Amino acid sequence: MEVIRSLAQLRTRHQGCVATIGNFDGVHLGHQSVFRDLKIEAKRLQLPSVVISFEPQPQEFFTPEKAPPRLTRLREKVLALRHFALDRMLCLRFNQYLAGLEPNDFIHQVIMEGLGVKYLIVGDDFRFGYRRAGDFSLLQTVGKHHGFQVHAMKTFLLDGERVSSTRVRQAMTTSNMAEVHRLLGRYYTLCGRIAHGRALGRTLNFPTANICLHRKVSPLRGVFAVRVKGLQTQALPGVANIGYRPTVENSDVKPLLEVHLFDFNQDIYGAYVEVEIIEQLRDEVKFDSLDALQAQISIDVEQARSLLLG
Repeated sequence: MEVIRSLAQLRTRHQGCVATIGNFDGVHLGHQSVFRDLKIEAKRLQLPSVVISFEPQPQEFFTPEKAPPRLTRLREKVLALRHFALDRMLCLRFNQYLAGLEPNDFIHQVIMEGLGVKYLIVGDDFRFGYRRAGDFSLLQTVGKHHGFQVHAMKTFLLDGERVSSTRVRQAMTTSNMAEVHRLLGRYYTLCGRIAHGRALGRTLNFPTANICLHRKVSPLRGVFAVRVKGLQTQALPGVANIGYRPTVENSDVKPLLEVHLFDFNQDIYGAYVEVEIIEQLRDEVKFDSLDALQAQISIDVEQARSLLLG
């Protein structure tokens, strides 16, 4: 999948496509249903399939203090999208210029002149342009005059309820990882590069791989059984803490992902890994001493071993 990071990077060869627009945070089953429809139409029209998304997400730009925790950072989203054999992703920088574009200007600059879209799939509640003045009806009207079709996304239901990024976050707040897996159609994954830490885990006889999550708030917090991809051919089992390490840190640090791999002792600093979150073992808590923390980690490791290895 080709990733295009701005309108300025578009070339003549990018003209003519079937496209969809959205944040696609989490790349859940509802999004995947849209991608299937996109590929069907792309095949029918013999055109490339294109996903148009934004970075940061619009709500993060307008009201960052109210924006919900991001399920997938950009790189995680790209990795997830690659599984669906889409041709391209156009990631538009959401800034003051884009926020100030009148709806008709957005249509002309992005959909018509930028990509030459022939078939567009969006939600029937999709709003765009300055002060969110553009809507589905406007897209259809302009499309009729300029030769591109506009179709509404089908609502994807699970147990009679719409699958959405909000529903995934709600499942995470109750530590219902089985429900998260169902809504995503896969295990939830966090990605990042292994960095040097304070080596505290090593002093407790449980060395950890430290991965900065590069976000102010994590959608998950606690201790989890995990599998790590990217170090060996097979995914490696382990136990992970996601959070703020309250026993040893101040409360103002950014969330960190720490993974202890079972029976593993190799130099992996700098490696880029994908960490599959299998099941939550407990909440993150502050212990009175490092000895108490070490004792609890021993219990966590045994629980995770039993769950992952039987």
